Amino acid sequence: MKKLLLFALVIASQSFYAQTSVVKKPEYVILVNNEISTMAQVEKYGAEGYVKSMNKGVSEKERDELAKKFGDKIGDREFIFKIELYTEQEKLENDKKAKVQAIQFKKIAEPKNEFILNVEDKAKDFTLKLIDGKEVKLSDLKGKVVLVNFWATWCAPCLMELYDIPAKIITPNKDKDFVFLAISIGEKEAVVQKKVEKLRKDGIDFNFGLDPNSKIWNEYAKGSIPKSFIIDKEGVIKFESMGNTPNNLENMAAEIEKLLAK
Repeated sequence: MKKLLLFALVIASQSFYAQTSVVKKPEYVILVNNEISTMAQVEKYGAEGYVKSMNKGVSEKERDELAKKFGDKIGDREFIFKIELYTEQEKLENDKKAKVQAIQFKKIAEPKNEFILNVEDKAKDFTLKLIDGKEVKLSDLKGKVVLVNFWATWCAPCLMELYDIPAKIITPNKDKDFVFLAISIGEKEAVVQKKVEKLRKDGIDFNFGLDPNSKIWNEYAKGSIPKSFIIDKEGVIKFESMGNTPNNLENMAAEIEKLLAK
């Protein structure tokens, strides 16, 4: 059930960017036992205890096979969710096991803090190589509000967030003292470049940054992505977020507006 909740949440002025085109946002495709389904149906299966496994993303080969079967309904492989259901016999056995586990587990695990730097901490300085070959140093951006967003090409929630950032963050702050740094972590430049070409065709036109060895990432956070940090004009972290959750970008936009007004 916890996984199902997380799944539902997922289904939700500088030269560093040059966003002018209309964004063509992709849609998630949900496959239940290899047949296209809906989120409403998945929620029903989840409530009844039939969800056996959920996997986000498929291989390129598997995506191509699905496209042969379903045609244009199948988009990029990162946005495909595969869900497997229990058979009736498996469900009975799993229900018994779940009752035993419920008795055994009496303590609720404390949520893990995946942030190394926190609100009111001084942002760690870094030099970021941009995908066009230029470099930018964070400390050189003093006097500007900076949004640092950590993402990866394989991360569907990251990509969905990137599709929403132009309208909600970049366009409202164009020609203001604001800089957006989208930093890909742990991936080779060629891999990022290939994904960026696809994003630009869809209207996502940022000058992406590269952190192939996760050096910058390891100074700021750990665990899951996307993660974002808003840094004020004095280089202090004022806001941080994890995941692409409802109202997340709206909250970021409000914080940026507040900091720019100072």
